[in-house]
Amino acid sequence: MLERLNQAMEHIERHLDEAVDVGELARTAATSEYHLRRMFSALAGMPLSEYVRRRRLTLAGAEVLAGSGTLLEIAVRYGYSSGEAFARAFRAMHDIGPGEARRTGATLNSQSRMAFRLTIEGSGNMRYRVVDKAGFSVVGLKARVPLVHTGPNQAIIDLVRGIDPRTLELLERLSDQEPTGIVAVCDDLDPSRAEGTELDYHHGVITSASAPEGMTTLAVPAGAWAVFTTSGPAPRAIQELWRDVFTEWFPSNPYRARVGPEILRTRLSSDGTEADAQLWLPVEPEHG
Repeated sequence: MLERLNQAMEHIERHLDEAVDVGELARTAATSEYHLRRMFSALAGMPLSEYVRRRRLTLAGAEVLAGSGTLLEIAVRYGYSSGEAFARAFRAMHDIGPGEARRTGATLNSQSRMAFRLTIEGSGNMRYRVVDKAGFSVVGLKARVPLVHTGPNQAIIDLVRGIDPRTLELLERLSDQEPTGIVAVCDDLDPSRAEGTELDYHHGVITSASAPEGMTTLAVPAGAWAVFTTSGPAPRAIQELWRDVFTEWFPSNPYRARVGPEILRTRLSSDGTEADAQLWLPVEPEHG
């Protein structure tokens, strides 16, 4: 998988002066567009579209300083429809406008070319299983929240704190299949997975029952799920599980992520310092 991702990185470099076709990138990487975006975001720490934008503006910055044509010619060469749009993007990347940068020979920012390499850290084994699961429903409370990559998500905290304990007890009684009990479900994420984009957050249970009045239902079709388990200090153990799934498990196993909700079931110790967690991710065979 990492070798194919690096082939996609080379494809990007060869086409920075034209529209980068994500479908073509996915074919180069021998995977789906969804999985390519998901893997890149997890491994690189930024959306694929943001990386392409920053690489273009890095090359454009070098041409601005070198005097390689007019600013408008450089703007058009790197996909901007006007000098104004180019100037805005240039300033956002380099903290200075292109005209001033050319006049003063300013110091600019640079996005280095990325390459992915496998680094062996430790000798621990990941615990997982793949489950073929019939269709089910997520029943509970739902909110549209921003995506937060690091730190607490205040919108989710506010939703959960506002749920009546009796509502949670009712939901617990509706849980009739794995993963059992109250779960956190993220769905309808923006393909870029950029910080601040929105997603649907469901706080509820996996069930075949109908939703009580005032609650929502998310219907989930049948499919395969990779189930990962971990135990350890909270929240570090859970954060490390997410990291390891995308940096170690996917590159080493013949599966790719498919479109669908991501489900996390967490059980905390009485003092809240330790966690047992299950992470359910929708998957499909890499070459299915």
